[in-house]
Amino acid sequence: MQIKDPNLHLKLQEMCDCYLDTGFAEQLAWMATGPSEDQEEDAVKYLALAIMYGITEKARSLKLKRGEDGTIKASLKAEEKVTLPAPSPAIFDRINDIVRRILHFEEGGGESPLALGLRTGSIDLEVKLKDKGGKSSLKISFPAW
Repeated sequence: MQIKDPNLHLKLQEMCDCYLDTGFAEQLAWMATGPSEDQEEDAVKYLALAIMYGITEKARSLKLKRGEDGTIKASLKAEEKVTLPAPSPAIFDRINDIVRRILHFEEGGGESPLALGLRTGSIDLEVKLKDKGGKSSLKISFPAW
């Protein structure tokens, strides 16, 4: 599979690597406090931090959802459900756009594996993106731990 925008895939891997040794929950909370000048950078950073948090928690999945009322929710499904600070609507839209561009999803979404190289190894994730009406959801499933 040829990556449509290799820079975004590489940027996501680099962000995961960059923040590998940080406090993911604290960084996500800080990101949710306000808007930034570079929304694409923030979207990649939020996605990387959420994925890394999921890996460290040995989560089964990461979910980002926007309901019809526009409310955004983010959570990890591990032994217990962990609620994450939700990204702003603009960052949520950019995250979906980045996933769509990396994995070649058309309007409405899609489902595809995503391999991330992390330092000396890699991880294979399963990504589902759904857009229907005013609702949107992104689910990233982690491998069985």
